[in-house]
Amino acid sequence: MFKLKLPRPARNRFARIFITLSRKKLAAAGCALAAAAIFAAVSHPAVVGASASERMLPVYSVERDGKTVSLTFDAAWGNEDTDLLIGILGRYGVRATFFVVGAWAERYPQSVKALSDSGHEVMNHSDDHAHFTKLSPGEITANISEANRKIAEACGASPTLFRAPYGEYDDNVIKTVASMGMTTVQWDVDSLDWKGISAEEITKRVTGKVSPGSIVLFHNAAEHTPEALPGIIEFLIREGYAILPVSELLLDGTHTIDHAGRMRK
Repeated sequence: MFKLKLPRPARNRFARIFITLSRKKLAAAGCALAAAAIFAAVSHPAVVGASASERMLPVYSVERDGKTVSLTFDAAWGNEDTDLLIGILGRYGVRATFFVVGAWAERYPQSVKALSDSGHEVMNHSDDHAHFTKLSPGEITANISEANRKIAEACGASPTLFRAPYGEYDDNVIKTVASMGMTTVQWDVDSLDWKGISAEEITKRVTGKVSPGSIVLFHNAAEHTPEALPGIIEFLIREGYAILPVSELLLDGTHTIDHAGRMRK
């Protein structure tokens, strides 16, 4: 085999170059490992939780004594099943919370009044289902105020709770809503009924995820919600849950919202 033979000075220079390059590679590798370690530390659930706890959060669920739950319905477009839902809820003596869009209330004032007359809460879901994280505080205030006006005109009561369209919020949204004397409410159990899934799938999702203090999300015009609702209510009653409107689920007085959006004393 042919071997390249270098004079001793050349070999020494080559060795020094090799050592220098090797040291640079080791240093680079060390930096990469350090960066990976820092990323792993910052991404640890405890650190993420601590960071998330500094954000302003809406209410996702409530810690209370006993087994309680709230059923909520968002109403933004269709109105096919509102009367049917009122009938089902009434059959079981259940009062729910309906978050309605101002434009929906303006279009279907008779449904807003029927909901209120049946003992259900009618709360604010914005005036036009806008992306609230793109709005200024002034725009948020104007949007919510207009929806409050339309809802109050239809049923005589102004909302005290707000649910952000698309579930989108940031500190600006939460702070602005609070400055209006209102509380922003999310959910911790999503039925996914808006996806058109079957009544069986809706029922399985809700009954499998619900826990004391849960807020469950449905929609008033979802295809299979009326079919699923009776079985879900019967399950909750069998399990010993008291089903309350959201305003009655929330805690009075001093409370905190933890990093998961759970309201606690």
